Amino acid sequence: MEKSVIFFDIDGTLLTEEKTLPASTKESIMKLKELGHEVAIATGRAPFMYKKLREELGIDTYVSYNGQYVVLNGEVIYTNPLNSEALEQLTNEALENGHPVVFMNHEEMKANVAEDHDYIRESIATLKIYQMPEHDPHFYRDRDIYQTLLFCQENEEVPYEQKYKDLDFVRWHPVSLDVIPEGGSKAVGIAKIMEKLGYPKERQYAFGDGLNDIEMLTEIENSVAMGNAQPEVKDCARYVTKSVDEDGIAHGLKMVGLL
Repeated sequence: MEKSVIFFDIDGTLLTEEKTLPASTKESIMKLKELGHEVAIATGRAPFMYKKLREELGIDTYVSYNGQYVVLNGEVIYTNPLNSEALEQLTNEALENGHPVVFMNHEEMKANVAEDHDYIRESIATLKIYQMPEHDPHFYRDRDIYQTLLFCQENEEVPYEQKYKDLDFVRWHPVSLDVIPEGGSKAVGIAKIMEKLGYPKERQYAFGDGLNDIEMLTEIENSVAMGNAQPEVKDCARYVTKSVDEDGIAHGLKMVGLL
């Protein structure tokens, strides 16, 4: 069998809504590796948020922050930090509007508000991360920030989208959005890895379920949407497998002929 590279999203793809890793998913990943395939992660999460998962699955190639921080075989090969001036302007405006911001680099995250804000606690709790970001309103200064979280209700981000053209806003929770450099995506990060690995398009695969997977599923020829994916995500994929908690990864890998 020819060797392929397979990229997996985390939340709703590798992990269930309860953030558990199905046994069939782990078994499938291990089988792929035994067969000699390259297994990688492509996620909106920060690297420090899924270190244990990478260790459990033995994965050292990954795209973090929706393409802004890319690692190949344990080595950082590409970074794309946010524009510091735009980030400062956004932060100041968001603070005036009562919208908290969390700054994230490759090692940690800090909030620009000191109080225990409901939006921050509610959204980050869904990731099953039990340590909330500490307060440091100037964390973005003099360091690279790869992604920022903006906390606001749906549609309240529209004025920001209209004003900050060099930033992209991707909603992942009813009260939270990822803020990344304009044009950044998992697909861009994957392309950086492909420049090094050189797999042809017919041997590239990707599994995802969320809105931040759309570019990846559109660009990768053998794209698979999870059964629990949103309709517009399924429309972008070549295949649709079962839900993550119905052994969707194992089913999808068999569907495309990798297992």
